[in-house]
Amino acid sequence: MSFTASPVLALTLPLWRSRLLIGLFGLLFAVMVGRAIFLQGMNTDFLQAKGESRYGRTLEITANRGRITDRHGEVLAVSTPVKSLGVISGEAAMTPQQLVSLSALLQMPVRDIERRLADSTTNFTYLRRQVAPDVAEQVASLRIPGLQLKNEFRRYYPGGEVMAHVIGFTGADDMGQEGMELAYQSQLVGKAGSRRVIRDRPGAIVEDVEAIKQAEDGQDLMLSIDAKIQNLAFGQLKAAVEAHRAKAGAVVVLDSNTGEVLALANLPSYNPNNRSRLAGAQLRNRVLTDTFEPGSTMKPFTAAMALELGRVKPDTVIQTSPGKLTIGTATISDSHPHGALTVEGVLQKSSNIGTAKIALGMEPREMWDMLNKSGFGIMPQVPFPGAVAGKVKPPKTWRPIEQVTMSYGYGLSVSLIQLARAYTIFARDGELMPLSFVRGDGELVRGEQVVSAQTARAVRRMLEMAASEGGTAPKARTMGYRVAGKTGTAHKLENGSYAERKYRASFVGFAPVSNPRLVIAVMIDEPSAGKYFGGEVAAPVFSQIMGGALRLLSVVPDAPNKPIIMPPEGEEVQESI
Repeated sequence: MSFTASPVLALTLPLWRSRLLIGLFGLLFAVMVGRAIFLQGMNTDFLQAKGESRYGRTLEITANRGRITDRHGEVLAVSTPVKSLGVISGEAAMTPQQLVSLSALLQMPVRDIERRLADSTTNFTYLRRQVAPDVAEQVASLRIPGLQLKNEFRRYYPGGEVMAHVIGFTGADDMGQEGMELAYQSQLVGKAGSRRVIRDRPGAIVEDVEAIKQAEDGQDLMLSIDAKIQNLAFGQLKAAVEAHRAKAGAVVVLDSNTGEVLALANLPSYNPNNRSRLAGAQLRNRVLTDTFEPGSTMKPFTAAMALELGRVKPDTVIQTSPGKLTIGTATISDSHPHGALTVEGVLQKSSNIGTAKIALGMEPREMWDMLNKSGFGIMPQVPFPGAVAGKVKPPKTWRPIEQVTMSYGYGLSVSLIQLARAYTIFARDGELMPLSFVRGDGELVRGEQVVSAQTARAVRRMLEMAASEGGTAPKARTMGYRVAGKTGTAHKLENGSYAERKYRASFVGFAPVSNPRLVIAVMIDEPSAGKYFGGEVAAPVFSQIMGGALRLLSVVPDAPNKPIIMPPEGEEVQESI
């Protein structure tokens, strides 16, 4: 039988069935064409977005934070490139062996990595910020899908603990947290950019598509700080704190011509490059944030008030015998009787009795005006975060004993930077200088006239006597330069009463007297090695810093350049406290 004669081929199908099949196929084709037109012609944006979400990424281009330098351009803070490690949610997949290797490289428990992956609610989750470049390369070699290395910057501080309280530090997001890093955040921080890229399935970038926005680096900041003077000040302060077994210490150096801060140091300090064991006491910038009763360092202001008002003259004689003075129910005293003293002698010998009698010759409002004009009780106009105003009571509340105690530094509180700034009045012929932490143009800056030049020069002479033989601070003398300044030794106030054996020793002064260039204030908190007077503890620190700083600045000497013979132990005049 031939093939064409097969019964199957001879079978006749109904005509409606073939037409139905053709109609169904035609309808299906029309639906597919319509769907294609809808997806490719009317819903393009949606599909494009879905596609790009699988292979495209918009990455942030991190901006470089501005450098911080000292006044000579020495770098004090700089950003260095680092990598931060994270994962793309839903795409991170790693074998148990990869997980163990990653844990070892990041020094991070496996459980913590798993928890971060499970708890992720964002597209990108950080596992570790600011990873060292060599570690980042080892992590990348694991080739874990969904694992991303992001370019960032980490701040490095070459000055370490020496510059810590001036510069401060930034956090993991490169935002200022303390010091100049926080004060000038808006200037230092840059503006991040962005770029679009195409990546493969493991997450590696295979093509740059476009730069959406260029990153703008932050601006550099040149401080008024002199790194050499800063190192000198910190070293001398540290030696004194250790030698006297003190709780803390602080020092600030000002340029009296410009009001610029050339050095600022505190102890305890910390290393801003490694803050893993940082404690609160280490962070405190005591020069600006701590207030204390300044003790006898306030006596020059009492003398200046009386001189300015014409109540006394430098040679006016004041009787301080018998070394005690009763005011109401309170009695004040000197360390030992001095007898009759001129106003110059009162300051030279640091007599509480003499200072009290000078103060009682003035009205409370007159004293308060002078203190206010000198910057006490007023917030310092500096960009530093945490600076405090101190406290001076309103004059209408003063009792006679309070007026007296404030005249020699009790009953009011000041910060060390306020005290240093106030002494510019005597260094600058009566002008109170504005302060600056940023380098100026080098020109002489004018301050606010607080007292006459004649009054300031008269007090300057008294302060030179106080820092000479026969004064309370012969150890403040500096070879080759005439110095002027005043000691302070005050009991510490604790729980509303004065601690019997806890003191703050201080010294504030300037040099050279013939043409003052620097003002330096030193404070040593709770010296406990036997000595506690400002003339024994703080004055030598002043001397070492002042001598070294003036030579670094090439300031011409105004005194014989010969060794200074210090008085034997115990022979220097002790101030009244």
